[in-house]
Amino acid sequence: MLAVSVWLRYLTTAVAVSMSLFHIYVAWYGPPNAFTLRATHFGFALALAYLALPMTAKREGKPPGIIDILFMIAALAAASYPIINQTYFNTRMAYVGPVSVMDQVFAVMMIVTVLEATRRAIGIILPITAMAFLSYQIFIQGADIMRLLEYQYMTTDALFGIPAQVSATYVVLFVIFGALAERFGVGKLFMDFALALTGHTAGGPAKVAVLSSGLFGSVSGSAVANVMTTGTFTIPLMKRIGYRPQFAGAVEAVASTGGQIMPPIMGAAAFVMAEFMGVSYLSVAGYALLPALLYFLAVFLAVHFEARKRGMKGIPRADLPRLGSVLVNEGHLFLPLVIIIGALMSGYSAPFSALAGILSVVPVVLLRKTTRGEFSIEKLIDALRAGAVNSVTVALACASAGIVIGVIAQTGLGLTFTGLVRTAAGHTLLLALVLTMMAGIILGMGMPTTPAYIVQVALLVPALVRLGVPIPAAHMFVFYYAILSSITPPVAIAAYAACGIARSPVMSTSFIAVRLGLTGYIIPFMFVFGPSLLMIGTWQQVITTAITAGIGVTFLAAGLAGYLMRPAGLIVRGLLIAAAFTMINPGLITDTVGIALGALAALLNSREPDQIVEDEMTPVPTSDTAPPEDARRTGGTGT
Repeated sequence: MLAVSVWLRYLTTAVAVSMSLFHIYVAWYGPPNAFTLRATHFGFALALAYLALPMTAKREGKPPGIIDILFMIAALAAASYPIINQTYFNTRMAYVGPVSVMDQVFAVMMIVTVLEATRRAIGIILPITAMAFLSYQIFIQGADIMRLLEYQYMTTDALFGIPAQVSATYVVLFVIFGALAERFGVGKLFMDFALALTGHTAGGPAKVAVLSSGLFGSVSGSAVANVMTTGTFTIPLMKRIGYRPQFAGAVEAVASTGGQIMPPIMGAAAFVMAEFMGVSYLSVAGYALLPALLYFLAVFLAVHFEARKRGMKGIPRADLPRLGSVLVNEGHLFLPLVIIIGALMSGYSAPFSALAGILSVVPVVLLRKTTRGEFSIEKLIDALRAGAVNSVTVALACASAGIVIGVIAQTGLGLTFTGLVRTAAGHTLLLALVLTMMAGIILGMGMPTTPAYIVQVALLVPALVRLGVPIPAAHMFVFYYAILSSITPPVAIAAYAACGIARSPVMSTSFIAVRLGLTGYIIPFMFVFGPSLLMIGTWQQVITTAITAGIGVTFLAAGLAGYLMRPAGLIVRGLLIAAAFTMINPGLITDTVGIALGALAALLNSREPDQIVEDEMTPVPTSDTAPPEDARRTGGTGT
């Protein structure tokens, strides 16, 4: 059994490293035809899924069985068929030419193996969703099975459609870059940088979680991966200085979730968005920048107000790395990110920019003696392996989402759904937005962001556009709720991951996460009513909207936390929250009313006596509280 396990580990590593090298090669020399690239990409992902992911929990840790091997053979055969017959696939006339029995057999094999691999990688929700759409097409629409299989497998409009193209060209490269950056010390740099910058302030570890998770999440693009990476350090540190486990877990979950909306890299769905809108990825990053900054401002202020209200302290400066030392010893590790941003801003494509970042990581690590020890051939191989393995989830999610997109496009279901939303909302944009928000959160529960966003683009975005919402605002609106489903009960996967580290109750952690991230639920309404928040409009409009939105976010964070220069009572909190909601729709009158309400709240609160608030959620730490030994750093060398 041991020999089999070793053999399996080597085989999995070989397949994963080959996948990473293939995509780096394609980025350097240019992609082959669409079917070859996308089928090869899915072939690698399916092979890794059936090699590494068990069919059931009982098979965890065991080598693949006969059924796994049969599924893998079927998957590889189905992925190879378009490659071997690429001339036939590229030259045939869709919906006119005959579809052979062999074509149909391989199409069924591809759909079945993709759905089963997706179930293993992500869970049952997305495969069930895809099967529900297929059942609708077959049993309710009465579709011709032959044409259904042709559309799904033999065109680039469904399974091999836009999601597959984005996964195979953009996403996998950025995931590889993230794995390289993590293995070679960039994650440690982010943590040391955050500790040096905010660790000594009130509630310092919570602010470290917000800052480091935002930085690392912008590279990793995965809320759960972000929680598991930075949370293993920040959550114990928050608990040690006095935060209750559920609050510590909630802070990490909310901050990690926000990494998917934070440029420069964001999450995989951002690249899909660029394709759907027909704009550059840099344009999408520009749309996302101000809302992302507002999101993290709100979370940062929430933990700051919570800490000040409860008299919590930071970590002693003597136990923290010095900012100057961190920048001197590790600051050059920011260079790969700078290279990616520079390439994007210079007009180069996202795949080329990702490739430049990938190729720069090792030279940058070797640049200074202080980080040279981070490099080894074993780490390089492990990073290439991790990059491929981490991209499997996205690849399979895109494949299954492509099946759903194919059904929606072939049946016209998107137009039907658009009509239903418009009928339910009438001509009231606000009601349409609320319905879209609810549908987006429900669709996103249990699904990764990318497929949740893709399904919403097909079903919900057209309705918003028909009601007059600008296309970028409509896409960003559903994008936000696809992301926020990660912290929304009952299926709050980022909060669940944080609970595992914090050892906190799931539901209470999730509800605290919603409170901390409430601004994120409101920001989409703000940029729908004020598109200048997406940098659409004149610079004067953008700056004015950004300032007033920042004030509104501050009022909301203060009202929810119950602190504005000092603990606030119910009346003051109500005024602050009312002020924030008044400023959702930007305009001279609404902004003036909101600021006036906020000023009144501040005036009333200034007359209240100072007090320290204690409750069961976050007890006040004692003066002898100290950070754990493994958190004490000097000179930026880290642990």
